[in-house]
Amino acid sequence: MAGLNLTQKIIQSHLTAGELKVGTEVSLRIDQGLLQDTTGTMGFLQLEELGVDRIKIPFAIVYVDHNILAIDFRNPDDHMFLRSFAQKHGIHFSRPGTGICHYLHMERFAKPGQILLGADSHTVMAGSVSMIAIGAGGLDVAVALAGHGFTMAMPKVVEVRLENKLGPWIQAKDIILELLRRRDVKGGVGRIFEFTGPGVETLSVPERGTICNMIAELGATTGIFPSDRRTKEWLIEQQRPGDFVELAADPGATYEEREVIDLATLEPLIAKPSSPGNVVPVREVAGTKVQQVCVGSSVNSGYSDLAIVAAVMKGKTVHPEVFMTVTPGSKQILDALADGGAYQAMLASGARMLEPACGPCVGMGQAPPTGSVSVRTFNRNFPGRSGTDNDQVYLCSPTTAAATALRGVITDPRDLGEEPTFTIPAMDPGIDDSNILVPPPTDEAAKIHVIKGPNIQPPPRQTALQNMLHGEVIIKLGDNVSTGDLSPDGAVVMALRSNVNAIAEFTFKRFDPKFPQRAREKGGGFIVAGQNYGQGSSREHAALAPKALGIHAVIAQSFARIHRRNLISQGIPPLVFKNESDLAKIEQGDVLTIDGLRDALGSNTENEIVTARTNNGVEIPLSASYLPSEARTLLAGGLLAELRRGGEGLSAGVVVSGAADQGSPQESQNRSIAGDDAVKTAKEAAKTPR
Repeated sequence: MAGLNLTQKIIQSHLTAGELKVGTEVSLRIDQGLLQDTTGTMGFLQLEELGVDRIKIPFAIVYVDHNILAIDFRNPDDHMFLRSFAQKHGIHFSRPGTGICHYLHMERFAKPGQILLGADSHTVMAGSVSMIAIGAGGLDVAVALAGHGFTMAMPKVVEVRLENKLGPWIQAKDIILELLRRRDVKGGVGRIFEFTGPGVETLSVPERGTICNMIAELGATTGIFPSDRRTKEWLIEQQRPGDFVELAADPGATYEEREVIDLATLEPLIAKPSSPGNVVPVREVAGTKVQQVCVGSSVNSGYSDLAIVAAVMKGKTVHPEVFMTVTPGSKQILDALADGGAYQAMLASGARMLEPACGPCVGMGQAPPTGSVSVRTFNRNFPGRSGTDNDQVYLCSPTTAAATALRGVITDPRDLGEEPTFTIPAMDPGIDDSNILVPPPTDEAAKIHVIKGPNIQPPPRQTALQNMLHGEVIIKLGDNVSTGDLSPDGAVVMALRSNVNAIAEFTFKRFDPKFPQRAREKGGGFIVAGQNYGQGSSREHAALAPKALGIHAVIAQSFARIHRRNLISQGIPPLVFKNESDLAKIEQGDVLTIDGLRDALGSNTENEIVTARTNNGVEIPLSASYLPSEARTLLAGGLLAELRRGGEGLSAGVVVSGAADQGSPQESQNRSIAGDDAVKTAKEAAKTPR
């Protein structure tokens, strides 16, 4: 009998319902929860509606790393709310400036063999430390914090076998860009990518983090590396040796699909505007004039990523026509750069050193000039994400970015000659968790008052789904519409993340600024789109805002995983054209009637079909096939409505003692896949010496 792959082993150890059969529903016990400031307020408001006094999973944390500009009262009000709510409910709170959630979680909290559910699509970065780390909407995370399991269709597992090792100037970014070159932005939907082979051992945990972070750009559920000697080295460096457990696939493990990448044959790659999947060799676009270079942020922001840039730049100056920024992933990295001299070298070269926060990656400052080219080591280059509507953003490795900053044109780093070397300073005693606030004991927490500013408003009310949906097609769109198109990035709009009615006025601003007004005037209606609708971020505001505007359903040729899930959780049916060519039969302004939807969901048979009838007499078959839990949620009108009426929603998993009375950020449950079925509180399970 074939053994299990690593993904199957971890999922099996966390199953509360279902079996390891691709496409069938599985319910998972969650070990850790992650939120950040742009998703956390709505997540916490929805957790509040569930009436939970204390979280029911071993560990959860909220990071302040996105909305930190404080251009007016709204951002700081959100931070006060998040801090007070977290303290009251047993959740850790990471202050602004401490680090970016993806990188900082990899440093301080990611644990081999556990399952992390995070309200951020790049939660998947923790797969570098052999976690099953899944991005989700804030409501799904809130439900997990309340002690319910997380359900999904069991994904296919893709083996990515890495052969040999990377050559000079080639970096981990080139590995994930190669996968994107092969599969594009929807080639990972319904899949988990598991990395194997001799090349794995040549990659450090931060390098693995770069790969896992951008697994999200494939549309995948997550990516995962084995827990091996490199993992152990990382956890020792992070002063967390007790969190290590060796994990790997069983001998003879099988996979649904396979990719083989010979690391020795890779060359520098770059994603052209405006998609992470638009990948070509750097040499094909070399010579393109550049006005901005940005290094770091949530991906490629570890010490080695930035130190190699400093080594390339040392004693030289950024090209006079280029603006350059550098963003470390955490305060720990910033301190190490300063201690090792890399910080000073980059400052001397003309680079601007930014604080450890998302910053320009989400349009929070440092927008590129009009009509200019910006070369970035970030994870996304969707149109307008940078803060400039007509941006031309390229994605590449730190070495390519450094070479480009020096020469003022896109440059293959191999043209610089011999790759420079650098040393990595010891982190000890550079690890300081004092800015990660530990929640107080339960009796003290009960006395805390949750602070809500005037911009913090409850989410839209969820009501039962109607059997007949009738209304106008408010907008018709093409392929690869992103959640950033639905709910834009940038300081102005993101400051409204706590107020759904306010942020709804920016829905589809890039495509059609009059969409919100038209939707309200028409009393709601339908959104119609092409392939991969809702790609990108996990922001559930991309579902909450249409709900606030009265959208009845979204009809598309296909959906991105997290956004489809968020629509269901908010009670908006995602319907799929049975025949993709039928998209051409619907136009904006058509009036649609979909009857029998509740009946279809109630029967919930495989390949269930409902019919949309247009005012022109055209009949269009739509797939209304859902997992059993998804059908129940839609019938109730959303996950909150389902749970309020006493349903299980996403099937209940093990409910354990919350994160009460924790003594340090590391004191959280450490249940491994080795078979220890005892349920322990965070303090009882603490293993890490301090």
